[in-house]
Amino acid sequence: MTETFWGILIPFLGTSLGAACVFFMRRALGDLVQRLLAGFAAGVMVAASVWSLLIPAIEQSEKLGRFAFFPAFAGFWFGVLFLLALDHLIPHLHVGSEEAEGPKSRLGRTTMMVLAVTLHNIPEGMAVGVMYAGLLAGSAQITAASALALSLGIAIQNFPEGAIISMPLRAEGESKGRAFAGGVLSGVVEPISAVVTILAAQLVIPALPYLLSFAAGAMLYVVVEELIPEMSQGRHSNLGTVFFAVGFSVMMVLDVALG
Repeated sequence: MTETFWGILIPFLGTSLGAACVFFMRRALGDLVQRLLAGFAAGVMVAASVWSLLIPAIEQSEKLGRFAFFPAFAGFWFGVLFLLALDHLIPHLHVGSEEAEGPKSRLGRTTMMVLAVTLHNIPEGMAVGVMYAGLLAGSAQITAASALALSLGIAIQNFPEGAIISMPLRAEGESKGRAFAGGVLSGVVEPISAVVTILAAQLVIPALPYLLSFAAGAMLYVVVEELIPEMSQGRHSNLGTVFFAVGFSVMMVLDVALG
């Protein structure tokens, strides 16, 4: 249980450490830096979705024969539709955007910026939670090392994410303390989502392949809807694509080397 506790806490620590950059950095992150970090995060999430979530989901369904794809297919689409629903139901404002998404709201800009990153973090927490749920259930396809690899990979890309939210909050006029708190708050949803997913999986162990692919679908929705547009904004540059490849490679190496 100790390794599970630390496993679900590591990504949150990554976000918190990144948010703490607001105390040491004097300037807001430049547009190019934000694009590079978005590309890196997208690469990590795509690799994690494939190696850590979708492939194990298919392997766990091998007894279904030619229909082994079905749990992964169904769970993937449930994840996509779940994030699509949240995207339309919760008012939020992406960093660097002037127009809020979701229903009309009287919430302030900073609150909606935190909500945008919180939405992003929900599938990441679910991904970590479902990996540790599989480990606790004794799944042959999920080892302690592979669960830790996913947790570390998400923590690595959460570090710049924490800075991406705290620095713009500071630029919006918030104090350093409040900007840091906003960054930390956006990451709190990760361990909460992880715990909820673990509890749900313990109740319905046969649903594990569906939950793995559900998390993958939700993560890939975030990549395509949010991160890829962010890394492509402004003047054309190939650096966002290069950092996508870097993030993908880092997560792939972590998963294969540790898994």
